[in-house]
Amino acid sequence: MTTTETALPQRRELRTAIPGPQSQALHARRAASVSAGVASTLPVYVADAGGGVIVDVDGNSLIDLGSGIAVTSVGNRDPRVVAAVQDAVAHFTHTCFMVTPYESYVAVAEKVNELTPGGHTKRTALFNSGSEAVENAVKIARFATGKPAVVVFDHAYHGRTNLTMALTAKVAPYKKGFGPFAGEIYRAPMSYPFRDPEGYSGKEAAQRAISMMTTQVGVDQLAAVLIEPVQGEGGFIEPADGFLPALSEWCTANGVLLIADEIQSGFCRTGDWFACDREGVVPDLVTMAKGMAGGMPLAAVTGRAELMDAVHPGGLGGTYGGNPIACAAALATIETMQQDNLNAAARHIEQIILPALREVAEKTGRIGDIRGRGAMIAAEFVTPGTKDPDAAAAGAVAKACHAQGVVVLTCGTYGNVIRLLPPLVIGDDLLREGLGVLTAAIEAL
Repeated sequence: MTTTETALPQRRELRTAIPGPQSQALHARRAASVSAGVASTLPVYVADAGGGVIVDVDGNSLIDLGSGIAVTSVGNRDPRVVAAVQDAVAHFTHTCFMVTPYESYVAVAEKVNELTPGGHTKRTALFNSGSEAVENAVKIARFATGKPAVVVFDHAYHGRTNLTMALTAKVAPYKKGFGPFAGEIYRAPMSYPFRDPEGYSGKEAAQRAISMMTTQVGVDQLAAVLIEPVQGEGGFIEPADGFLPALSEWCTANGVLLIADEIQSGFCRTGDWFACDREGVVPDLVTMAKGMAGGMPLAAVTGRAELMDAVHPGGLGGTYGGNPIACAAALATIETMQQDNLNAAARHIEQIILPALREVAEKTGRIGDIRGRGAMIAAEFVTPGTKDPDAAAAGAVAKACHAQGVVVLTCGTYGNVIRLLPPLVIGDDLLREGLGVLTAAIEAL
């Protein structure tokens, strides 16, 4: 595995309690100035970061197993990304692509057209965030098909705008009190191997969803089926083999568009450029963001040329969409992923994480399911001897890891999942040390 160079020592070092006094002082300032609606998982205030570590204002060096929610896959300051951003910002920070365009936007579109699944002719539009990308994919699907309805899945997360809140399954904290929501959104059952009937195949799960779509929505009303190939906030749920191909085949046969939300799972995170690649699924539209620009805000919708070009000029866009600094960062990020073979790095990370989690699961009986692939792995906590979700255990483990200087994240419809999203450039020793802290916290339950 190639580890990107970083000037920061790649080690865990605790100089104070977590959070330290300077972080606590900043947190007091924050409470007096920042909306309480904006929460933070771990209130340590960052002074520096790179490779696999985050250094806070108190000088503590923490192991990062979250990557800013799958964003800093190439690290927080990859040399190519830093150089590209510095060069771009020295020329111009903004002109608005809709007013006077520039080459870097075109170059990013060319690159993602090449990398996304399928060899068909594609077009791309750039935006600022994953929510924007999903919202625009739905707009494109409705416009191109002339149909209103969109089907999403149990446990899905698609964003925080009004439309994407409607698409998202979990009520708290994402939707609670924010309605009413956009209409013509329907929810189908997801393939969830850990909680489906024993032996339930991917094709059977797909047929269950298809039956719902046919009887409760109607093919003549259905513009698109929107799905995360590996669900993110819902708990890193990986559908059973055959589920996605069966859905794709049904969509193609019935004139329904398949939209793959690859915002969290894309750009080498699962060991492929996109999670759809593993089963050869070719969506009509793909949404992406998070890992594509090395920490700069950038998102995209890529799709079949006839769909993307169906929308009238001016129907897509946004003042900051495809900002030149973010585009430069994206091109450098993709270059790093290609030159350093970060798909292989993600698969290598999987080979380190899975045995450690399986061993502690066997010892403790507190983990009901270990799932995911590449550097997108999760453990679902349950009451021993049952499948009953144990959110308290997941929370206690996360809290213990944070106190010991390891950043982990929780997720899941039931709040009982620990998810691991380390930077793809993390060193083996640092990753193993972080896993050691995590497994000790699980054993301490």
